Amino acid sequence: MSFELHLKTEEVIRAHPADAVCVDPHDSVRSVLHRMKEERTGSVLITSEEKLVGIFTERDALKLLARGADLETPIRDAMVANPVTVLVSDTVSKAISIMSHGGYRRLPVVDEAGHAISILKVSGILRYLVEHFPDVVYTLPPEPHHHTKTREGA
Repeated sequence: MSFELHLKTEEVIRAHPADAVCVDPHDSVRSVLHRMKEERTGSVLITSEEKLVGIFTERDALKLLARGADLETPIRDAMVANPVTVLVSDTVSKAISIMSHGGYRRLPVVDEAGHAISILKVSGILRYLVEHFPDVVYTLPPEPHHHTKTREGA
């Protein structure tokens, strides 16, 4: 089976999604930041009745801190509402495409009913690629388009 076929047929669950850390929309930004620190994660999913309503990442936290926002504000006022997601049944290829075109480092994984299942990270995708295509990944030069200025060897 070719590598391309793997990408187009295997579901995102094979790309090592991380367990989702979920918080309530009414939780304060401060409590969410503490939770992120405790869980050692760079993002949390905001859920209401188990359905995904938003995402909050370390980038969002930096923006808040830079503008001196009140940390007692509910996370629903600081989250990215209705984030782009992938379904559990979506392919790895689709997830990579969404991440690439949208510039996302994390994608929430949801089921058909919109329940938060996990979170797909770039690191999970990279691990998947290494597992399926190790010869290419492990032998990449530090700079793929490097050209030597002088001739090497005898």
